[in-house]
Amino acid sequence: MAGKAGLSKSLILKGMQCPKALYLQKNPPDFEIPEDPAREAKFKAGHEVGILAQQLFPGGTEVPFEGLSVPEQIKQTRQLIDSGAEVIYEASFEYDGIFVKVDILVRDGDAWQIHEVKMSTSVKEVNLNDVAIQFYVLGQAGLLISAAYLVHINNQYVRQGEVDVQQLFSSQDVLEEAVARQAGLPELIDGLRTDLLGGEPQIDIGPHCSDPYDCDFIPYCWQHIPENSIFDLRGNGVKKWGLYEQGIIRFDQIPLEMLNKNQRHQVEATLNQEDSIDNDAVAAFLDTLWYPLYHLDFETFNTAIPKFDGTRPYQQVPFQYSLHVQKTAGAEPEHHEFLAEPGDDPRRQLIEQLLDLIPENGCVLTYNQTFEKSVLRDFADLFPDLAFEIGKRLENVRDLMVPFRRRDVYRWQMRGSYSIKEVLPAMVPGLSYNGMAVADGMAAMQAYHDMCAMKPGEDLEQLRRAMLEYCQLDTLAMVLVLEKLSKVAS
Repeated sequence: MAGKAGLSKSLILKGMQCPKALYLQKNPPDFEIPEDPAREAKFKAGHEVGILAQQLFPGGTEVPFEGLSVPEQIKQTRQLIDSGAEVIYEASFEYDGIFVKVDILVRDGDAWQIHEVKMSTSVKEVNLNDVAIQFYVLGQAGLLISAAYLVHINNQYVRQGEVDVQQLFSSQDVLEEAVARQAGLPELIDGLRTDLLGGEPQIDIGPHCSDPYDCDFIPYCWQHIPENSIFDLRGNGVKKWGLYEQGIIRFDQIPLEMLNKNQRHQVEATLNQEDSIDNDAVAAFLDTLWYPLYHLDFETFNTAIPKFDGTRPYQQVPFQYSLHVQKTAGAEPEHHEFLAEPGDDPRRQLIEQLLDLIPENGCVLTYNQTFEKSVLRDFADLFPDLAFEIGKRLENVRDLMVPFRRRDVYRWQMRGSYSIKEVLPAMVPGLSYNGMAVADGMAAMQAYHDMCAMKPGEDLEQLRRAMLEYCQLDTLAMVLVLEKLSKVAS
């Protein structure tokens, strides 16, 4: 190992995506990389899935990562193997300076089975490389491998009572694929080590920055990309990387004839700072609404491990809503809200409360009705006794996104988007989601998980207030945007 850079499975996978990312991981640049709470949340969720998967092979011994040095982890693993252990969790091995940990290692006579656990619902190419690296190191360390399994989530499983790990997880034997990748691994690893001996690799940005994962160093490597670049173009159409390779980056460099209608509109509106309004189309949309009007927004969470009975992995489960009610046009809105208690299944209480607030004849206004309708339909499926009542409200759902998606109203500050996060500050200057403790749906979902893990106290109450403020702004935004639309139409 003398003179060779120490590597791990995760570092090799990073280098396979981009050698520059591996170099920067080992040689951090003098650049502040913003924190990514979503990445940390995903890591925590993955750890939880990995711990649960150990129940597939109960009675094993774990080789801990924390509290033990790498040599100590390797030594403990070898002692467990020599003492006849049947199952080892987080088994640790090293060969030629490459360190790996195996999620679950199971004895199979004189050989061993690798079981690699993933949060995904299917096997992906990067997972096969993951197992191939483990196979390589374990084989070179003297173990005979009889099988290699990728253990992933079965998204058809429906929880009833305690989690059934045999049903929650699916396993796919990928030994053949792992073996097929062995021939090229030594050369690939040597190439990565060679890259580490030089300076920072001169690798330009490209599709690899987000394939298979968003790279940690995107903020560093993308410093040269200005605001209003080709990568800010919304939708499909022109090939952005093709333009980039031609040196076309800024909006003012793009030949307009290359763009589709909406992208050309976005570019011209941005460069000229021009707005556009179709008053007749806006008026026609407003004619589809009536009072009393109920501005509705749901927040949902999903998890790999179903939290409540009757739910599947990654099913969207509502835990919060905000409702602004206007009895007549221009009336001061009344606000109602719901936020689940930590750990409780809130669905029955939530939908019953909502049905009490929204009458059968009320116009239910959403922003992106596809989402809210899907939540309501799930409620109807879950509670057949409420299905008729829910169906009545479903018939009355309308979508405030429509005039913005059709570009009946377009403000150049929307940057080609019709998301409420872009529409609100463009239509109501001075009001936005910037600076909020909870500022988007992903943050709200993580806040729910954090809330369920917290003990009662001021921190919990502060988090709940932040969650309520965010959801309330979603429906207040709809009230204010609708008010602006009404002024446009008149």
